[in-house]
Amino acid sequence: MTGSEEPPSFRLAYVPGVTPSKWVRIWNERLPDVPLTLTTLTAAEAPGVLRGRGADAGFVRLPIDRTGLSAIPLYTETTVVVVPKDHLFAAVEEVSARELADEIVLHPLDDTLGWECPPGRPAFERPATTEDAVELVAAGVGVLVVPQSLARLYHRKDLTYRTVTDVPESRVALSWAEEEVAPDLVEEFIGIVRGRTVNSSRGRTPTPPQPKQKRADKGAAQRGTAGKPSGGRAGKPAAKNTRGGSGAPKSGVKRGKPRGRK
Repeated sequence: MTGSEEPPSFRLAYVPGVTPSKWVRIWNERLPDVPLTLTTLTAAEAPGVLRGRGADAGFVRLPIDRTGLSAIPLYTETTVVVVPKDHLFAAVEEVSARELADEIVLHPLDDTLGWECPPGRPAFERPATTEDAVELVAAGVGVLVVPQSLARLYHRKDLTYRTVTDVPESRVALSWAEEEVAPDLVEEFIGIVRGRTVNSSRGRTPTPPQPKQKRADKGAAQRGTAGKPSGGRAGKPAAKNTRGGSGAPKSGVKRGKPRGRK
């Protein structure tokens, strides 16, 4: 590598609520020589940054405009309603969209659920961000329906949340700029997210295949065994019987002096 070349690095973006720490840890274990930098983006910013190569890959919330982007859906989040702890909903485990009809449901501008028609009554003005909407919930202005990870991210001691049924859900995906073949480092990160092992067929340092053993030359094998007596050691003749016989004495027959004639 010449002095003008920059060392390889990987830029990973993620939207609020996504926790990439597990995958970052695995990356650092497998590729300690390739630093990974993290960038937090809003859900609205992420697609444009990825298209402009401002990050090599990023965790986004679907649906997004997929023009010029590849994406792998990873998981779907539970949708919850954020309410004050003394709210009626705090006494139950889950509520339905129909039960939100009489509530003022805040609909922030950075909402990621892709509503066709948000439930409940609209607020006089839409909050700029989800974080702003949480503050309004704490002030008693209304309630907020969000992915569960965002309710945890902006948690307050005076608020709680409950599961909401019959509403859209947020899907988290790994996305990158669309190309015919993903760059090596992007492919490496895809493998980590999908749980591929180090020795996977797409891994960075796969175990090299072992060379096949050549078959022994049958002719050489036959030449090597030619001339060996059956049942004996090579090059040594079988031992002769010292009494002149060609074989061992028969079992059970005693040899002794002949009896004299009477």
